[in-house]
Amino acid sequence: MARATNGRIHHRRSKKILKDAKGYIGARSRLFRTAKDARRRALQNSYIDRKRKKRDFRALWIQRINAAARLSDISYSRLMFGLNRSNIAINRKMLAELAVSDLAAFEKIADKAKEKLS
Repeated sequence: MARATNGRIHHRRSKKILKDAKGYIGARSRLFRTAKDARRRALQNSYIDRKRKKRDFRALWIQRINAAARLSDISYSRLMFGLNRSNIAINRKMLAELAVSDLAAFEKIADKAKEKLS
């Protein structure tokens, strides 16, 4: 017996998938089979990229901290080691924000780290 593809449940599922695939180019937004594959791939990529976003932002913060640290005549790794030694608990996100918006405050923190190194 052939599989029924014109029932109410199948039609609702197809509409839902085609609605999700709206905006895709060509057959990916019009044909159910290709839209189904495109949607599955898009959901997979969105899941992966939610994890990747955290990595990317951490890398960006580290680059910003490193650039500001080098303006203060210290490398990133020495700065972080000095901060740990001096028990200054500040995360990379906040350090990067200070490096961008308030360089004077960042330099004070860097000076505290330098003191503990020597």
